[in-house]
Amino acid sequence: MLRRAGVAGVLAVIALGAAPAAHADDVRGSQRQVLRTLDLPGAWRISKGGGVTVAVLDSGVDPGHRDLVGSVTEGKDFTAGANPPGVAPLRLHGTYMASLIAGHGHGPGGADGVIGVAPRARVLSVRVILEDEEPGFREFNTAERFEDVVARGIRYAVDQGADVINMSISKELATREERAAIRYAISRGVVLVAAAGNEGAGKPDSTGYAPYSYPAAFPGVVSVAAADRGLRRASFSNRNPSVLVAAPGVDIFGAGPGDEYWVGRGTSQATALVSGVAALIKAKYPEMSPALVAQALTAGASRRPTGGYDTGMGFGVVNATRALAEAARISRHTLTATGPGSHDPARPMGRGVEPVQVVQRDQRKITMYGGGAVAAGFGAALSLVVIAVSVGRTARPSGGPVDGPATGSGNGLAGGPTGGLADTAEPLGPGSPAAP
Repeated sequence: MLRRAGVAGVLAVIALGAAPAAHADDVRGSQRQVLRTLDLPGAWRISKGGGVTVAVLDSGVDPGHRDLVGSVTEGKDFTAGANPPGVAPLRLHGTYMASLIAGHGHGPGGADGVIGVAPRARVLSVRVILEDEEPGFREFNTAERFEDVVARGIRYAVDQGADVINMSISKELATREERAAIRYAISRGVVLVAAAGNEGAGKPDSTGYAPYSYPAAFPGVVSVAAADRGLRRASFSNRNPSVLVAAPGVDIFGAGPGDEYWVGRGTSQATALVSGVAALIKAKYPEMSPALVAQALTAGASRRPTGGYDTGMGFGVVNATRALAEAARISRHTLTATGPGSHDPARPMGRGVEPVQVVQRDQRKITMYGGGAVAAGFGAALSLVVIAVSVGRTARPSGGPVDGPATGSGNGLAGGPTGGLADTAEPLGPGSPAAP
């Protein structure tokens, strides 16, 4: 049984409640709803992923499974030494993910077993996690020497020629090495897809969202949420602003080691499906940058949330046919403009301003103009002083104080004949004593 790994682990396998499926001939029929949701029959008329390598950074892939045979290259095991000597890896979760990406089925016409999203793609298996049933699981999750296995796995996959890297894995904290590895992959044109995480059913953290999961939350990584059978956010799927798109993640059928079949739920499965769609795009447009592949995924999504985006489902559920159509539309674009009207981002905007060169200094004119400026400033200051004194004298009343009471309904203030507050005071009444 696949179980969600404990939070004490450095890495958590993103799969929940999986159980063996029945028979191979039942699997394809059970996949029908997912294939229809992703609109794969239409997409396969354009691309099936041929010529693309998808690196599966996981627990290992069984290359002998009949639905994967001939499509898997076993790469480096970065967990070597965690298990006791002689213990073979289980490779359950990795095989499951690989089949969703590149399973080609078996039997006449490949009609039985698991069909992946990109059935003609190749898989590069890079082991960077252990199943929690393996005896070295605790050692792997506590030993410092395994801390940067994901970063090393990313760099290895890039150097081996991967076009897409699938990371159906999760960890709570990011490292500098992982961030640098992701920058390296993007700089080499590799698309990175990762699981948003399965903690969405828990209590939100201080930000009001589910916890961020790495490597999904790194900029440049396509972070994938899981949708339920009704294409709403699955209750376990993390909800935070790192989520870019969603894909089916409940009751997903896939392959297991030894020609077995499994059904499970989690953001792992949704991530593998999106990696498959990315492989379809890269097969058709091999030079397309990771940012433009992500744009094709988001712009082509269906079941968009109200307002166009939300933190549970991102920009909506990935649709392979529409993503390929969007990729066709933007395929002629690049991230850096070219041509006569473009600007080199490595250079400052606008024309460079050359420093002013002084050809000749006329000291006599400098002295004359400088003296004139000082005299003008002094004259302006003297004028202000004279104006201020004149205003003060004009505003002073010419009569003495009023000895008698003022009549009327004014405010009790009276002014002399040349100033004061005459506009608000009432005139003196007849017979009232006047000022001397």
